[in-house]
Amino acid sequence: MSESGVAVAELGGWRAISRYQWLVFLVVWAGWTLDAADFGLFSLVLRPALTELLGFSATGNLGAEQLGQIGKVGGLLSMSGLLGWAFGGFLFGIMADYIGRVRTLMFSIAIYSIFTALQGISVGIWDFGIYRFIAGLGTGAELMVGIPLLAETLGETHRAKIAGVMMTGGAIGTFLGAWAYGLVGGYGWRYVFFIGVVPAVLLMVIRRRVMEPDRFSVVQERREAIAAGRQVGADDRQFMRFVPVQLFTREHRYNTFVGLLFGLGSLLAIWTTNIWLPTILSLMVQKGGTAADANAAAPFVSHGIMLWSLGGIAGYSAFGFIADWVGRRLTITFYSVGSVVMGLILYLALPSYEPWYPIVLPIFGFFVFGVFSGHAVYFPELFPTQIRSTGVAFCNGAARIITSFGPLVAGLLVGAFGGSFNRVTAVMSCFALLSVIAMMMGRETRHNPLPR
Repeated sequence: MSESGVAVAELGGWRAISRYQWLVFLVVWAGWTLDAADFGLFSLVLRPALTELLGFSATGNLGAEQLGQIGKVGGLLSMSGLLGWAFGGFLFGIMADYIGRVRTLMFSIAIYSIFTALQGISVGIWDFGIYRFIAGLGTGAELMVGIPLLAETLGETHRAKIAGVMMTGGAIGTFLGAWAYGLVGGYGWRYVFFIGVVPAVLLMVIRRRVMEPDRFSVVQERREAIAAGRQVGADDRQFMRFVPVQLFTREHRYNTFVGLLFGLGSLLAIWTTNIWLPTILSLMVQKGGTAADANAAAPFVSHGIMLWSLGGIAGYSAFGFIADWVGRRLTITFYSVGSVVMGLILYLALPSYEPWYPIVLPIFGFFVFGVFSGHAVYFPELFPTQIRSTGVAFCNGAARIITSFGPLVAGLLVGAFGGSFNRVTAVMSCFALLSVIAMMMGRETRHNPLPR
């Protein structure tokens, strides 16, 4: 049964969305939610994990030199995960344009479930980094395949709004990860990673219920016809070129560059925060005298990340509605400027965790999380079906390769900034302005049908 076969497009409003379309939405949303939760577990346990693996004392305050060492090694491990995410998204994105969105999605979920859990049995920095990289391969692939699958299943049916709501999984996953950390974090960082096996249950649903979108099936049929020697269209030769090469043809390269610049700005702004915010919260709580060490600070860190995530849920959800109202470009610009302003306030203007951090965190989360709905809304609207998954993956993945050095650079600069994670992370938040530049260059896609 295909999505078009069950569509009820003649109905108005939200009733035009079929049960099958809602099923695909739920599958992609759940995959992204658990994906984000798994990835977020790493940043939540980064400090205690490195404290143990580097042989530092788990009690008492760490010196500037030890914090610098944690910053350096943590940056390298973060870079490893982000590089895995980037390469996984790109490689699996190409696979999805050839073997299908659904099969590729299943592979990605299996990989990130298994290797997230394996991080809990790490005995040293090297095997921790290897598990981190391979888990990143699956994590990066899941969303890059899920976005085209959802966009093509929905077609023109409230695509921006539903894609924006789907992206709430990123913040909800971070929220769930923080909640899980609050429950089991006291037992040790290893137990936290074992939660990573949970996403594998999605495979049972995907295997039985989700089918390839009709749009992709049409592409497969055309490829088979051309391969059999039948001419389908005047552009058959161009159509059959290796998919990544098509991104840089005269027809598509400008959109590819705009998408890459947008992805770079949004990713640089959030990933240094995503990696180091739990550490910053822990240090701010200790600085205020509320907690004596990292373990005692865990409930405050968990609460702070949950507040940040709640703001992100609102930001993700609102994006599609705003984008359908004022346009994609203006919406992305609004979120990007908000990320810079609130990031500078959070990291540079607040002297301690209480009373302002719990207030500013959800506002910052609204902007810095919410802009990623633009990846699900704007990226698919830039590329036709035969290269859509690869285009989405490249704009996100290539940007992520560059971004992967952000947490490392930030970690290395911590020592130069006197052990201040706040100052370094504030500087990295300003890269959201690259997304503003991208929107000044890009075309508006509101009211345009999804390219075929």
